[in-house]
Amino acid sequence: MNTTLTFPDHLRLINERSAAFRAAVAAAPSLDLPVPTHPERTLFDLVQHVGLGRRKSAAIVAAGPADAPPETSAWDDGRGAPRERAALLAWWTESVEHLTSALRVAGPDRGCWTWWDDSPSPQTSGAWARRQVPEIAVHTYDAQLTVGAPQPLPEEVALDGFDDCQFTLCATTVAWPHEPAVVDYHATEGRSWRLRLSPEGAQAAHLTPAAAADPDAADASARGTASDLVLMFYGRIPLEAVELDGDRQVFDQLIAWDPSV
Repeated sequence: MNTTLTFPDHLRLINERSAAFRAAVAAAPSLDLPVPTHPERTLFDLVQHVGLGRRKSAAIVAAGPADAPPETSAWDDGRGAPRERAALLAWWTESVEHLTSALRVAGPDRGCWTWWDDSPSPQTSGAWARRQVPEIAVHTYDAQLTVGAPQPLPEEVALDGFDDCQFTLCATTVAWPHEPAVVDYHATEGRSWRLRLSPEGAQAAHLTPAAAADPDAADASARGTASDLVLMFYGRIPLEAVELDGDRQVFDQLIAWDPSV
């Protein structure tokens, strides 16, 4: 699937993944279940964390152009999420509605504060909408795993989400602190990406099928479904869950690298 998703697509996928998240929470025998991917959190903690994150994103979009995110009071009243399940699910639905309403009012082109100002991704409400999809999708996987029913990310979510991971989360002008390297990622659905790591930073690019077929062009590569690539990127499944080739150390260095430090 090579289709470029649009702003309405991202709004639709926010709602779809949010509904899947809600369904997993509703099916849980207890809100006190530990989340396997975050053992320090219960399922209740996860809902509260993800819900507050959507409210914060909504406040950022609603604020428009800014040099900093809004004060916490703009999105968190200090009361937290309610503990009773029906009220918690209603609170989650309200959190998502805050987000989608703010995005619909803003449209895709409103300038917004972002934390990815050194990446190629725009500082707009549309970019915030795109960023929400893999965030909610991965946390949906967390919730599903908690109740024993994990599902792969839908193909369009995973392909667009991994693309966003490369161009928003990985691409940066911060110098790569190790030996220069080239990393390729190949989704079995037919899309490939290249990340060049150098003193100039990390530069992401799409690969043509011909370029992706050259086994000697990269120092390291990973191949798997788009869902597995996203889940691997977010640390939900181990590196070994995808097919690795080349210098494994480069992946270890990438995982440990924090360009903000």
